[in-house]
Amino acid sequence: MNILILGKGYVGVRCAEAWKDATLADTRIQTKEDVLALLDKYQPDAVLNAAGVRGKPNVDWCEDHQLETILGNTKLPITIAEACQERGVYLLHIGSGCIFYGDSPHADKKWRENDMGNPTEVTYSRTKWAADLVLSTLPNVGIARMRMPIDYIPSKQNMIDKLATYPKVIDVENSVTIVDDMVDVFYQLMEKKAEGFFHVTNPGTLKHKEIVALYEEMVDPDHTNEWISNDDLVKQGLATKGRSNNFLSSERLGEFGIHMREVHDAMRDTMEKYAKLKKEGVETQEGGPTC
Repeated sequence: MNILILGKGYVGVRCAEAWKDATLADTRIQTKEDVLALLDKYQPDAVLNAAGVRGKPNVDWCEDHQLETILGNTKLPITIAEACQERGVYLLHIGSGCIFYGDSPHADKKWRENDMGNPTEVTYSRTKWAADLVLSTLPNVGIARMRMPIDYIPSKQNMIDKLATYPKVIDVENSVTIVDDMVDVFYQLMEKKAEGFFHVTNPGTLKHKEIVALYEEMVDPDHTNEWISNDDLVKQGLATKGRSNNFLSSERLGEFGIHMREVHDAMRDTMEKYAKLKKEGVETQEGGPTC
């Protein structure tokens, strides 16, 4: 399978390094013609759209750069999809689980793939949900939503590094995406040309306290932080707006015979690998914009 990856941020680079049959485009996309030129040049069987705007140092940046966020997270995916439709190429777009806030209306409180998002007033979440709504109407398109990526490779986009460096951490529980599993799932979705929404999150949920406890056990026993509530994040001026916290159900992956490891097993394996790299002196890598 010949894969073309658009977006040279954290996820795009991570996938390019893992797949031997992938090309990471180095062209900055502004128009449909830019995408068509890449499709004609590389003749891919599938395109992974890993381009997007998240903001630095975090999504609060998007509140002060709304138009840039709209262009990167809503207009750009539509432009890419338009070109892929014209050439008949399958597109896998990386979405975000941050379009859901709080508990779902289901008895188990988990959001299903086809539930309607409720991103309220947060610009980043609204732009991601807008792209989902549009792209989901098209054939030959898959939307893979990831959530709080956790990787064994140190990176500023890695949830382990974020939690380890923040002096104050919110005490919450969420669905998460173990990056090793995510890379494999993305590849399988493109192989199968799977259409529609997919929650690429590991079965089960993780508390921030569980992640930090593993970090202190395996990496830094001297680590300390203060625990605060999600409401305190805004009240104490640590964030402009509250963060999305949710539980996601990934039922549709099973329809295609795709499975991810249980989150606690995958988390321990990931932290063991992370700890080994840290002991070898691997520094945290800079991460670019990513979904």
